[in-house]
Amino acid sequence: MKDFDLTEATVRDRVRQAEIDAGERDGRTSDEREELARLRRENRRLREDVDILRRATAFFATETR
Repeated sequence: MKDFDLTEATVRDRVRQAEIDAGERDGRTSDEREELARLRRENRRLREDVDILRRATAFFATETR
């Protein structure tokens, strides 16, 4: 394992994830983990967009008065 710089914990985690992906164990599959990460990134971006729009609305509301 030293040739690949793998720790025992890393191998154990990868085996556990492979078992989950194969349906042999409960947990989030790799696909579900990827989708969750993607949705969290998208959610963060959308929150930023809403914040920018909120600030722009407030700015233009005070400018037109």
